[in-house]
Amino acid sequence: MLVKDAVGRVLGTALYSSSSQIAIRLLTRESLDGFDAVLALIKRRMEEAIAYRKRVVRDSDAYRLIFSEGDFLPGLIVDRYNDILSFQVLTQAMDAEAIRQLAVTTLRKHVQAEAVVERVESHIRELEQLPARETGLIEGNKTATIVTMNGVRFHYEAKEGQKTGAFLDQRENYAAAAQYAHGEALDIFCYQGGFALHMTPRCSKVTGVDSSRPALEMAERNAALNAESLGGREIEWIEANAFDLLKDYAGAGRQYDTIILDPPAFAKSRKTLETALRGYKELNLRALKMLRPGGVLVTCSCSYHVGETDFLEVIGAAAVDARRSVRILEKRGQAKDHPVVLNVPETSYLKCVICAVSS
Repeated sequence: MLVKDAVGRVLGTALYSSSSQIAIRLLTRESLDGFDAVLALIKRRMEEAIAYRKRVVRDSDAYRLIFSEGDFLPGLIVDRYNDILSFQVLTQAMDAEAIRQLAVTTLRKHVQAEAVVERVESHIRELEQLPARETGLIEGNKTATIVTMNGVRFHYEAKEGQKTGAFLDQRENYAAAAQYAHGEALDIFCYQGGFALHMTPRCSKVTGVDSSRPALEMAERNAALNAESLGGREIEWIEANAFDLLKDYAGAGRQYDTIILDPPAFAKSRKTLETALRGYKELNLRALKMLRPGGVLVTCSCSYHVGETDFLEVIGAAAVDARRSVRILEKRGQAKDHPVVLNVPETSYLKCVICAVSS
């Protein structure tokens, strides 16, 4: 649809949703002549997105190919997991059959893959008033493979796991954290072992904690897959509530040299921001108390509503309460295959702060 201002001047062409809180998503500032022109633009932008990944992705066959607004294709997410493509539609317009067919055809033309799997977020389809779909194969018959990130191998199950199956946005942060990791390490909210597996070759002992038994079972399988590169080191996997475990460990005087905090998004909306900030502070406070002098804290937030300034203030307040001196080694964001558009702040959501902690 064309978007015009109050005096009738064309502002651009947008995708429209009759049910979303975001009714209009700008596609281009140009006035496109008909649906065929929209299809041609979507095809070109998909090709540009794929070409961009060829320039910026290194040491991985698992990465985001298309990042919705980050690639000027609002409502379309595509991830590559080695020879499987994971496809996700989040808006009414992108769910149009002609656009769906174009997207799959373009992907198959430019990316070598044995299968295309659609991951369905049922609540998103309900909000967009779209017909129900099931997660499943669009093309091919393969739903499992092995992927490599930074030399570390992972099992991938296309129909299981969070997001599209893995946290690809942390890929570069896994490698960065491993550069500083040492001694005894504790990975809180470890999911399928991303940080833990990257750190293990550099640490004397690694413990991964998550509340999800299926995630920990996959983490254990991933550890077995990397047994040779881990040099015989075993990772201890613990099923537990992170807040309860940190409280118990801090109370018992447990100490570590490296701690990773990678929780799920605490702030789903602005209404929950204050509660989220309290949660982040509690996690960081307990972690800081448990770090030995010279320790490393890698602390993350994927909550868009918690800005970088808010997050740094929370870490600072936790450091004061813990009576620890903290120096920032690196401030990082999501991997480059999740590009940030300067004038679309929602595309910047992940914060990863690596800190050196002294007494």
